[in-house]
Amino acid sequence: MLHTHLPYVLGHSTWPHGANMLYEASAECYLPLLRTFRRLVYDGIRPAVTVGLTPVVVDQLADPRFAEWFPHYLQHRVETAEADHGEFSYRGDMHLAWLAECWVEHYRDLQRFYDEELDRDIVGAFRDLQDQRAIEIMTSGATHGYLPLLHEDSSIQAQIRQGIESHLRHFQQYPRGFWLPECAYRPRTQWAPPSAIQKPDGHAWLRKGLEEFLGENGLDYFIVDSHLVEGGGAPLVVDIDDYDNLGKLWSRIWRKDEPPRPPQEKTLDQGYFVGSRFEDHPPVACLARNPSVSHQVWSADHGYPGDGWYLEFHKKHLPGDHRYWRVTDDRNDLATKDAYAPEMAEQRIYDHAGHFAGMLHDMLEQLPRPYGRRPVVCAPFDAELFGHWWHEGPRWLEQTIRWIHQDPQVQMMTGREYLSDTPPATAITLAEGSWGAGGGHQNWLNEETIWSWRRIYQSERRMRHLVESRGASEDEQLQEFIRQAARELLLLQASDWQFLISTGGAVDYAAHRLVAHHTDFNRIADLADRWARGEDLSDDDWAYFGSLCERDRVFPKIDLSWFGRVDYPA
Repeated sequence: MLHTHLPYVLGHSTWPHGANMLYEASAECYLPLLRTFRRLVYDGIRPAVTVGLTPVVVDQLADPRFAEWFPHYLQHRVETAEADHGEFSYRGDMHLAWLAECWVEHYRDLQRFYDEELDRDIVGAFRDLQDQRAIEIMTSGATHGYLPLLHEDSSIQAQIRQGIESHLRHFQQYPRGFWLPECAYRPRTQWAPPSAIQKPDGHAWLRKGLEEFLGENGLDYFIVDSHLVEGGGAPLVVDIDDYDNLGKLWSRIWRKDEPPRPPQEKTLDQGYFVGSRFEDHPPVACLARNPSVSHQVWSADHGYPGDGWYLEFHKKHLPGDHRYWRVTDDRNDLATKDAYAPEMAEQRIYDHAGHFAGMLHDMLEQLPRPYGRRPVVCAPFDAELFGHWWHEGPRWLEQTIRWIHQDPQVQMMTGREYLSDTPPATAITLAEGSWGAGGGHQNWLNEETIWSWRRIYQSERRMRHLVESRGASEDEQLQEFIRQAARELLLLQASDWQFLISTGGAVDYAAHRLVAHHTDFNRIADLADRWARGEDLSDDDWAYFGSLCERDRVFPKIDLSWFGRVDYPA
């Protein structure tokens, strides 16, 4: 499972943070992955990869501004590589000059692929692969909002429903899988705002588990990290209607009507129904990340990307930021890196793909098969690892799938296919947490980010009151004001901002975006209130509103009722 996500950056500066983040990911990850999948399909091999495309990424890739601006980025990459070739040739470093020529051809090839083969339509290319059943596409929260910490259930409802609306608009199929942003989960519980954000007043209220929101909106499954399964409750044997009902994988489950059984051992090699009240809402399943498999690929110390022959990510030639060196080793600084040797990296791709396919075979062969049920290995990764962080990643993925295709005992399946083939037989409760550092919420809630949550909570409450008091108005201009306020709230809720602050990745940029979206939300809400009271708006007010709508044009279809009343309260 490859999860693709970036925050909304179009119109919000370019470099070093801003639209360049989207251009880099498209050139180094999305286009190479599309070529990988298309090559496999051409050779008669079905990739069966589950791809999570967040709505905010898809809306940006489909924005006409992206199709206009991205080719300029690719051309700039060609020109800077040509300049590097001239510089290295002048210095007499002919190996680096040859590598610069390779980069020139690489980006020219991407230009041809994007313009001629994809007709500048990355979203359409993913849609075509899904239509061919080559891949499955999951959706996610609209802007990747960190759902367990949001204050209002209406905000969770809006993030999920806007995500589904965007998916339907772009892919013309109802999504079945949902990537919980940051794999962050919260069960049904009595809840109060964290004391670090808001002083406790003794008031707590019952809130639904996230699986309840998903089930109510027709979604079938989601992904969690292993420790959420391992830390949850004991499995409970259930009965299931084993037929498809209105597109759902399952129509209903219930507690098995027989004497209690001893607690079953929880494993990570099967799916589970989720929740303590699974009879009360359409059932939802989870699949858990396999930590051994993830560690083999993702680990900075032991994972494949750290091999000495692969392209070094951190050492770049200025200006232009092209990379000409290999990892070499992890003991010395960047100045001692050796020159990249593509032919040696290609050999390591074959070695590592063979090792991974063999590891999967051995792992699955050893797993039990109670009652003939097939075990599963769920391997979710950030898609940007493949091509962006790890240049050879897409080629490794392609060769791995080719090796698996030749193994008669191992089968690639999408999330929905596996759960349809081997439906869960037990239900469990999950622990609260995420796949972030430490397994909890600390990457998003800490001393450096408390201030951001206070702004988010204030905006959530104001949005709910705005919709409750003015959302039913037939005044179309008032509706436009409130819809733009909703967009700013969704952008404010993105989990990226706290993560970038906590990890030091782009502290100033993330803080600026948080403050800007909070300010824009309140200013637009003020315009809505003033307009509703019949006040005249100034030319500056109209100019500001127009420029904001032009810049933050994500999610053209927003239903304001999502931000008001929760359809199925706890």
